[in-house]
Amino acid sequence: MIYAFGVAAALCLGLGFVLQQHAAQTAPPKDFLRFRLLLDLIRKPIWLAGIAAMVAGQVLSATALAKADVSLVEPMLTANLLFALAIARWLYRNPFSYREWGGALLLILGVTTFMLAGDPRNGNPASDSLPRWAVALAFTALCFVCVRAARQHEGALRAMLLATGAGLLFGLQDALTRRAANAIHGSLANLFVHWAPYAVLAVGIVALLLAQSAFEAGTLRASLPAITAAEPVAGIVIGVVVFQEHLRIEPIYIALEVIALLIMVAGVLLVGTSNTFHVLGNRHAPHRPHPPARPAPIAHRSRPLETATARAALSARQRFSVRAR
Repeated sequence: MIYAFGVAAALCLGLGFVLQQHAAQTAPPKDFLRFRLLLDLIRKPIWLAGIAAMVAGQVLSATALAKADVSLVEPMLTANLLFALAIARWLYRNPFSYREWGGALLLILGVTTFMLAGDPRNGNPASDSLPRWAVALAFTALCFVCVRAARQHEGALRAMLLATGAGLLFGLQDALTRRAANAIHGSLANLFVHWAPYAVLAVGIVALLLAQSAFEAGTLRASLPAITAAEPVAGIVIGVVVFQEHLRIEPIYIALEVIALLIMVAGVLLVGTSNTFHVLGNRHAPHRPHPPARPAPIAHRSRPLETATARAALSARQRFSVRAR
């Protein structure tokens, strides 16, 4: 059931990202990194549909995180990129290239290898402590650096930096969801008195704003791979350090885990930078009218009477000149 919830969550997240990017690219550029962007997008039905799909994915992933370690669930959520690619393929009938097939296989191979080699287990969310959550603060600081850098750039680079920050916060949100699920276990009243649910909500809102700003700044080709790559890395690190989730630490298994993560990231980059997402971004790009052309200089147009008078005067001068000679 954990694997089923994880895959279903990835499907909903992939659908949600595609719909949100479709709506966010039509938002006014002046709303960049402002909460007004969310107020503008909330009026768009397709964005609301994307948010509904994303919320469904979050609920499914929270259900999986309530029963399993973050290090186990996070790799499965990277499959949202595959589902987003499949949805784009279904919408626009673009055939898969060898690059996309190869990236999909690498992503699946990396996720499978990491889960088999690492064998995450025995994490205890209730054993967290303030010094361990300092790791989470390090990820928020890295997110702040990404946002500051994004303000100084434009286009695809801005989208990638914002998406990286959003992915880091989504990974933190997944870890906080694991903590909140453990806190409210057995008593719904704990939902209102424990700090974790409020932290999930606050981090989720900021991550959502960064993701929508990334979708507004560029195409899915520039933003979605960064989100998909950053989220599991942040979630796995926080799960291991904060919740003491156990991974196999024998040298051979550590090597396999690192190689699996590298393969996973390579698959994400290959799939996320595919031509299908490029076409999807171009078709969803807002129509920006060309600036009005400058009016052509109005040439002096003589009136017919004035023209005839000028010609008569010129002819008279020419005749007078001939007689004078």
